[in-house]
Amino acid sequence: MGSNTGEDMVTETALTLQNGATLHVYDTGPADGFPVVWHHGTPNIGAPPEPLFGAATRLGLRFVAYDRPGYGGSTPRPDRPVASAAFDVLALADALELDHYSVLGHSGGSPHALASAALHPDRVVAAVSIAGLAPFTVGGLEWFAGMYAGGQATLRAAAAGRAAKEAYEATEPPFDPQMFTPADHAALNGPWSWLNAVVGPAMQSGPAPLIDDDLAYVRPWGFDPADIRVPVLLLHGLHDRVVPATHSEWLAHHIPRAELRLTPDDGHLSILNHAESALEWIAART
Repeated sequence: MGSNTGEDMVTETALTLQNGATLHVYDTGPADGFPVVWHHGTPNIGAPPEPLFGAATRLGLRFVAYDRPGYGGSTPRPDRPVASAAFDVLALADALELDHYSVLGHSGGSPHALASAALHPDRVVAAVSIAGLAPFTVGGLEWFAGMYAGGQATLRAAAAGRAAKEAYEATEPPFDPQMFTPADHAALNGPWSWLNAVVGPAMQSGPAPLIDDDLAYVRPWGFDPADIRVPVLLLHGLHDRVVPATHSEWLAHHIPRAELRLTPDDGHLSILNHAESALEWIAART
């Protein structure tokens, strides 16, 4: 099935995994473009980022993406670890005959992108983490410090276990506009208004995939960022209230080939205004 997106065509397919589960896959083509596997945030569906399509075309890159289990058209997989994403991406890459690829994640997608970099360095040439989380309960990081109150509450509920997290989500916690900075709101009402189109569909079937995401973030990831040997770019806004920049600072100190770029005026969404520079960084390494 294909869907038109401006001048770009996004082809959507249902990939059947070895265990019989379905992975809903997106591919922008062209076939000769170097693949960039997009990892979406929480809660989003996996449609690749339209605001970056023009830059990708200019740089000879090809976005490939998928709905994480439970989102969109992908089969739910309760209690999946972050590391499972690397094996979903490997299945996707094999199905599309992609020998090598890069990975790019935003927010909750970033740990899932790093999983591929850690576990499949023979296939991944470079990884980008934008406003990404560090592992839970690691030394040298006050994990919750600087998070807005609602973010702390939802992730502390996840840390208390599935029952506590499900009970928290059952209260239908209200959207807190204070989670975003004025720069974030400007991005959301401007160049990154596209994000509104991927949040709604992600929640159509309820909070189950969001719950699985949050549980995965606060449990062992299934890999150690220190084992990543491919080049990694970390982008983070110093005003981020959702995932504080200290998370990327921690990752930069523990990933051997990491480059850290902190921007002084950005929050969790406005940092995406620098994503085109991340694509340029990827293109220089393909």
